[in-house]
Amino acid sequence: MSLILIIDDDRQLCSSFSKILIQEGYTTEVALSGKEGIATAQASQPDVAVLDVRLPDMTGLEVFDILHQQFPKLPVLIVTAFESTETAIEVIRKGAYDFIYKPFDVLDMLQLIEKAVFTGRCMSSPVDVNPQKMDFSSRDALVGNCRQMLEVYKGIGRVASTDATVLIRGESGTGKELATRAIYNYSNRADKPFMVVNCVAIPETLLESELFGYEKGSFTGAAHRRLGKIEQAQGGTVFLDEVGDMPLSIQAKLLRLLQEKSIERLGGKEPVDVDVRIIAATNKNLEAAVKNGSFREDLYYRLRVVTITMPPLRERKDDIATLVNYLLLRLSHKMSGASPGITDEAMVKLQQYDWPGNIRELSNTLKKTLIFNRGAPIAPEDISFPHLVEESDTRKKVGTEQVRQWVRAVLTNGEQEKAYEFCLQQVATLLIKEALELTANNKSQAAKVLGITRPTLHAKMEKYCIGEQGFRKD
Repeated sequence: MSLILIIDDDRQLCSSFSKILIQEGYTTEVALSGKEGIATAQASQPDVAVLDVRLPDMTGLEVFDILHQQFPKLPVLIVTAFESTETAIEVIRKGAYDFIYKPFDVLDMLQLIEKAVFTGRCMSSPVDVNPQKMDFSSRDALVGNCRQMLEVYKGIGRVASTDATVLIRGESGTGKELATRAIYNYSNRADKPFMVVNCVAIPETLLESELFGYEKGSFTGAAHRRLGKIEQAQGGTVFLDEVGDMPLSIQAKLLRLLQEKSIERLGGKEPVDVDVRIIAATNKNLEAAVKNGSFREDLYYRLRVVTITMPPLRERKDDIATLVNYLLLRLSHKMSGASPGITDEAMVKLQQYDWPGNIRELSNTLKKTLIFNRGAPIAPEDISFPHLVEESDTRKKVGTEQVRQWVRAVLTNGEQEKAYEFCLQQVATLLIKEALELTANNKSQAAKVLGITRPTLHAKMEKYCIGEQGFRKD
């Protein structure tokens, strides 16, 4: 459970915001002065600090300097009711995670805190590379001894200490993020920022400003100059996840960054020099994308200075037993219990499945099993594969056909102008409602079943108007 430290002399704000964070599954500490905040951070080692600029005994910037010196990988969100663009830029350049103006939108702040927790974990949690079974711990790790994984380890070792641009390829769920973090952890930039940008999760209209920032007045709502993730990562590393989905208009700006080590903010006229290392990942066939014109050929060659390919799980089934033992220990540790172990028959069942979702699917399958398992060793009947459609299972065939017919009807009846968003909303709503019903409306358990965080579940419930009992609010 992540700990959020709130440093602010506004008692009412601290109390109300702390209650909201606790409802979202976080734990909190509150400090009403700068010195108290520093002492609390030293004692509690929070995952994220939310720091007000004006404090009774010292300025928030002075507190930040001390926190950043003592905990350089602690994400700090600076909050102020007073507009000061230069202060915002200065503190972000010094290493603050972000700068927020009061009054802030609670949902936006929760989503920002969720991102900050993830970033902090990436920076401060080392990734073990092929640990031995007796060394398995609660830390993230790249696990396996197959030939392909040994090549991955060699690639990480060779490239980590350089500043070379790295392209990590592989299907979804194969561990591309872990490989990226391992490169960062072993690099000469490990004491500098690590920023993650998912190129497919952020709308195209926002991705450019997220990466490169913007100038005041560059678009409606741009009330202040804002630095993008690339400037925020000055001296560090930027991980571009799903770079194969990056729009062509933004690819040109990324190419300039790689060629000239400079960027232009949205609405800006002057280049800004930056010193960052780029690591990109994709599950796309970039060669095909270059041929069909959806990915720039010059950017493709710039990105693939060094390429590391993560093998799919179906090609490394000899590693499944090792992965299962590691994941059971790690998941059990997170769930505050001991690993129940697994029977030989259950292990065989896991090894016979092709795992289209790769290690992520294996982890989620084991997580779901542990949630509903009562501590006995995992047996074959405890394991189910949602992606597996048996040819003899007529009900599954009928269900798939019904879904296909429904999708086709939406696409052809002309009643939905935004068919894609409509279908996503319907399916997401059903998933969330079923997860809430399955877990007796326990949001933490529902989030685990869905494979998302509790704040993300809360945001989706708000987005799709789903009430506390899983019913749509009309």
